[in-house]
Amino acid sequence: MLDIHEISKTFNPGTINEKRALDKLSLHLDPGDFVTVIGGNGAGKSTMLNAIAGVWPVDEGRIVLAGTDVTALPEHRRAGLIGRVFQDPMMGTAPNMQLEENLALAKRRGQKRGFRWGVTKEEREEYRELLKSLGLGLEERLTAKVGLLSGGQRQAVTLLMASLRQPKLLLLDEHTAALDPATAAKVLDLSDRIVQENRLTTLMITHNMGDAITHGNRLIMMNNGQIILDVRGEEKKHLTRTELIQKFNELAGTPLETDAVLLS
Repeated sequence: MLDIHEISKTFNPGTINEKRALDKLSLHLDPGDFVTVIGGNGAGKSTMLNAIAGVWPVDEGRIVLAGTDVTALPEHRRAGLIGRVFQDPMMGTAPNMQLEENLALAKRRGQKRGFRWGVTKEEREEYRELLKSLGLGLEERLTAKVGLLSGGQRQAVTLLMASLRQPKLLLLDEHTAALDPATAAKVLDLSDRIVQENRLTTLMITHNMGDAITHGNRLIMMNNGQIILDVRGEEKKHLTRTELIQKFNELAGTPLETDAVLLS
């Protein structure tokens, strides 16, 4: 479903602020893989997701998604293939538009727009049923402005929007980091359900080692723009946080000192 072949990205090349964010990184995802991504600040996690999404071009290498080489495609040309949920609950939705209007925008992602845009009666019923499945009572608030929802409700809606068109790849970019622990747990459970029910191939960045171990069928750890650890199956199920830190120290040759990772 996803093939990344030796991609590299350097910011501010030739200056004192030069930073090699990705260093000949390669990754292969089979259809249905749910991969959690962990690593310290500056490891290249978000840069990798942004490269996949087309936020900025890579300096070298290739990105192939569902058999299509998207390396040279701009972000809007990849929109029909990729769904994404960001860390900030304020992103991913139009706060001044109604809930049903946001869902309609998501359903039309990647399609040509015409003069007829309004939400049909059939679509409204579809959205009501989808929202009902979230268990948050939002099915009765179709005409409410999304900006009035709580952070957890907005992330739940954004998850629904990101998966509405059955994307080839779902990107979850620390999508629970800004939520309180109880709400984050609910959003993670919802993420698991949406991924499993729709059989979505997924990459989820997290700073929480426990979440990285618990969720998904595969875990990768990044450091200095490279993947230094890739575990799956039974090995992943039996991992502990202590073992994960030890593996990082051994493979990276330096202690893992990022507070956000160690304290989570």
